[in-house]
Amino acid sequence: MKLRNFAKMSVEEICRSLNEAAPSREELLHLSGDRRSGARREAERYLARSEREQSESKRLNAMLSFEQAARENGYVAVAGVDEAGRGPLAGPVVAAAVILPENYFLRGLNDSKKVSHAKREELYLSITKDARAWSVAVGEVAEIDKFNILAASKLAMYRALSSLTVAPDFVLIDALELEGLPVSQLGIIGGDSLSLSIAAASILAKVTRDRLMCEIDKLFPGYGFAVHKGYPTALHRRAIAELGPCTIHRKSFLLLPEERR
Repeated sequence: MKLRNFAKMSVEEICRSLNEAAPSREELLHLSGDRRSGARREAERYLARSEREQSESKRLNAMLSFEQAARENGYVAVAGVDEAGRGPLAGPVVAAAVILPENYFLRGLNDSKKVSHAKREELYLSITKDARAWSVAVGEVAEIDKFNILAASKLAMYRALSSLTVAPDFVLIDALELEGLPVSQLGIIGGDSLSLSIAAASILAKVTRDRLMCEIDKLFPGYGFAVHKGYPTALHRRAIAELGPCTIHRKSFLLLPEERR
């Protein structure tokens, strides 16, 4: 293959050429020794970008280990399940279930707590477009108060799994075990950082719940639900103290610090 002569290109042309095709080792060596500082910077940028991409590929590969192990044991529809909203003082808990394509790679996919709001929205669109099947479900505030948050979270997970258009034969769950599940399952502590399927479910659950809380904010103005999403922030505590709890507050939770059970 003919080597590109970066010495005869402008720095702008070098940048464009590197974006169009990866340089060979020899080309990169020549570019790194270019007398122009701008050309050398392009070589440095390319190397840094390449290292980031390799690191990301390695991370995503590692996060597929549980899915790959399940498939090696004969399972073909591996679902990841996670929830969002166990800690807030208000609003439902939301669970999501996702079956990703085999060997699925989506750069930036991670535990929703480690991803910015804008990136979560971007990942949500990709996951819902690419997934073999996905669904979301809620545990209502009344169920949280009647049973408890853990039981309501599990109810939401059952509902999400039963709503999948592809029936899973193996389920990966973040930290929990679902009693009576008719298929094999594995609970993974910290699973939203260790399994790509659980991470995908965490993104869908978080985005869905955040959007829902923004809609709830319109129904119950003054509490700031669109800002804090129901979590126990100082702003939220002040609003409860001033306005009193509304119908989507969890009465079984400690709404104000001075409350006693």
